[in-house]
Amino acid sequence: MSNHAMQPETREKLDAYTAEISKINGAKNVAQTFNVTPSVAQSIELRLQETSHFLSLINIVQVAEEAGEKIGVGVANQPLAYRVGPSGTRTPVDPIAMDSTGYLCRKTDFDTQLTYRQLDQWAKFPNFQRLVRDAILGQVARDRIMIGWKGTSAAAETNRTANPLLQDVNIGWLEKLRLSAPARVISEAIPGIGKVRIGLTGDYVSLDALVFDLINNIIDPWHRTALEALGFVAIMSRDLNADRLFPLVQTVQPPSEMMAADVIMRSGKVAGLPVVHVPYFPANSLLITPLNNLSIYWQSGTRRRRIVDNPARDRIEDYQSVNEAYVIEDLGKCAFVENIQFV
Repeated sequence: MSNHAMQPETREKLDAYTAEISKINGAKNVAQTFNVTPSVAQSIELRLQETSHFLSLINIVQVAEEAGEKIGVGVANQPLAYRVGPSGTRTPVDPIAMDSTGYLCRKTDFDTQLTYRQLDQWAKFPNFQRLVRDAILGQVARDRIMIGWKGTSAAAETNRTANPLLQDVNIGWLEKLRLSAPARVISEAIPGIGKVRIGLTGDYVSLDALVFDLINNIIDPWHRTALEALGFVAIMSRDLNADRLFPLVQTVQPPSEMMAADVIMRSGKVAGLPVVHVPYFPANSLLITPLNNLSIYWQSGTRRRRIVDNPARDRIEDYQSVNEAYVIEDLGKCAFVENIQFV
């Protein structure tokens, strides 16, 4: 039952907001589903990147087709230099040769609601329209990051109760790696143990030793000597990094080792790679890759929207959808470890 009437000032500002959306999209009635114009769709994607620092560091790529070969943004997969003998034939190399996995964009609904009470609070500010816009875009950005790390399937009908971390909305980056390049994923150091143990009595003496092993044995060899130039980082959850650092600073050690521990804490590096913390990244896991090796593709012409005033529930409902895919540009630039445990 409705128990909060929208204030007249709020109604006036909200009408101006929806009128502007109607105008820039050429929509006669925003309460009916309309196609977002290409320029506005591009603007939405740019603002989404501005909403999230992480999304600004990866690739958000517009594609024309629902499915196809990967774009290869920022990818240089293999060396080019070679020579042939006098009787040989020169064969050029494609510097961005793609693997066969490709991409498939799936329709994703991003529906939000804003209560009359919240809108009344925002109506007091001159930047009312930006507050409404950013509230919606902020949640879309967070959802995209969550899907990228947690997504394991693309169900015809999703279930947020059974999958509260959006696991069934789309196939994210980590699952793409598990499916397309299982040799680049380590879930146990010894078969049957189900974990990768870090410590003096573990499978690796330190997280640094683990990362060195990943670089030297899983990352494609032509990338190994140019990690810094290519922007490689170690993405890990905060709890994993805390577990790595606290034993170093809490144990009585010789001055030289204490100084090394202090450098690790200040520099935030593991095996020479910058440590990056990202929202929703799975605990006890570590991914080595450049951030610009991760992409979200969105299909042009597929963004649709509808804004409904629902007085029965004292709220405004904003229905948006777009076709999108989560892509790793170069699988050879990835190494992923899960089930890490300190011993």
